Amino acid sequence: MIQNALKTSFIFLAFLFAFSCTSKIENTNYLVEELEAIQKEFAPDKRVALLAIDVEKIENTYVLKGESNLPDAIEAFKNNLNKANISFIDSIQLLPSSALNNTILGLVTISVANLRSNPKHSAELATQATLGTPVKIYKNDGSWSLIQTPDKYLSWVDNAGITPMTPNDFENWKARPKIIYTNIFGSTYSAPDQKSQVVSDIVAGGILTLLGEESNFYKAEYPDGRIAYINKTEAEVYKAWLAETNPSEENLVATSKQLMGLPYLWGGTSTKGVDCSGYTKTIYFLNGIILPRDASQQIHTGELIDESEDFKNLRPGDLLFFGKKATDTSAERVIHVGMWIGNNEFIHSSGQVRVSSVDKNAANFDAYNLNRYLRTKRVVNSTTGAFINLSKTPVFTN
Repeated sequence: MIQNALKTSFIFLAFLFAFSCTSKIENTNYLVEELEAIQKEFAPDKRVALLAIDVEKIENTYVLKGESNLPDAIEAFKNNLNKANISFIDSIQLLPSSALNNTILGLVTISVANLRSNPKHSAELATQATLGTPVKIYKNDGSWSLIQTPDKYLSWVDNAGITPMTPNDFENWKARPKIIYTNIFGSTYSAPDQKSQVVSDIVAGGILTLLGEESNFYKAEYPDGRIAYINKTEAEVYKAWLAETNPSEENLVATSKQLMGLPYLWGGTSTKGVDCSGYTKTIYFLNGIILPRDASQQIHTGELIDESEDFKNLRPGDLLFFGKKATDTSAERVIHVGMWIGNNEFIHSSGQVRVSSVDKNAANFDAYNLNRYLRTKRVVNSTTGAFINLSKTPVFTN
């Protein structure tokens, strides 16, 4: 999924300078250059870093306003102003907001939380987060919260979709045993009986606290305290699942084909619907790896395998990227991503999850995407890029 101006404008503001009509501009160029340098160093990707600063000059003093979740960036900016002997008043709000009273962490408490570009239901769907996903909470706006998911993506969530926690409460949650839901989708129940009242729907990758076992069911607890039962054939103890997880070629392809025909959903990253990068993200997550959110971020992960349409070196699980190549007057644009499955084919979300071929003689030949092919990257066994290997980085447990 590719970011557009509407999607990023909710918090990822270009640096704005509001000078009063009586202001002198002798230091304006310096301030602009310093802010641009700070942004380039600390917040090159505005989807994962909040650095929104306003500067207003009142007489001979600059007033720094705005907000950020990057204290190091703000400190570096202020140090540079001090070195330049520029007088300023610091009114920048560092997030998380003190109004949260230390409930600065949280867990998704519904099957799939729709995370939006602005704090309203009519705003664009930016991404999704499944049950049990830990989030950082930065501030509230009415019944909405600005949050950051483990892949560092910033977005807004309806407060009904998360359970806020203090850091101590969160650490206690991490220390408790978990289960992970492994079916594509299903239900949880109020008793160890599939004929009992449904507690909620649930999708692949949902995480719950394990309380015990009864008959053929796991007894589990939601982040908001609800108790539910999950059929053992549809879930696994998280640590056992993680120990067995292997993002092999065979497993990645098998997972990808379980989602065949899933509808395309802009912003979707769950088995309720996926966009192109949400699909590759879901495949990898169900095999123990959290990829960055968007195709234009995923392209910076893994090792380069091909960029000349020489597909003979590709292996199943490799990620193929498509878009517009750079020209003398325009930068490269990454617009689409799919996953190689072998036999000259790749699987991707385009209208629905489907299989396409790069073979001109195949019935499912995809001339459109071949004509905008950029390159292929291999994430498995790589250490390059901002992805999370759950077997090495604890996200849901200690």
